[in-house]
Amino acid sequence: MPYAADRRMRMPAVSRYMTGQPWTVERQAPLAQAHALMRDHHVRHLPVLDELGQLVGVVSERDLDRAESLCNADPEHEPVADVMIERPFIVTSDTALDEVLDIMSEHKYGSAIVVGRGGVEGIFTAGDACQVLAELLRRDAEP
Repeated sequence: MPYAADRRMRMPAVSRYMTGQPWTVERQAPLAQAHALMRDHHVRHLPVLDELGQLVGVVSERDLDRAESLCNADPEHEPVADVMIERPFIVTSDTALDEVLDIMSEHKYGSAIVVGRGGVEGIFTAGDACQVLAELLRRDAEP
């Protein structure tokens, strides 16, 4: 057991690699607005907030593209709420990175929303996971 506790203490928290204060969208915003936010800020996932600023879902670029192409959704009038994932994968900033990665991999999640008492604190995406891997590979390649 001492080994497991020591390993846990050395495992970085997701907060080390997350994107802090991510761009968000309100659930009543039109799909076009979500697309514009993603395009303008080069992101593929947006936490979705209600009118009080509480997390109610997540929407991905893929969700928007599917809705517009397969469901013929009108991007100027269809609200994000109609295409968002209502129960996103949520973690706290101190969640161990390996735990987040295991769950994302097992369930094929594209992101984890990092929440705290103040609401959404960050987002950790598959892209962030690739950066973690690249960092580890570079570290292992050092002489």
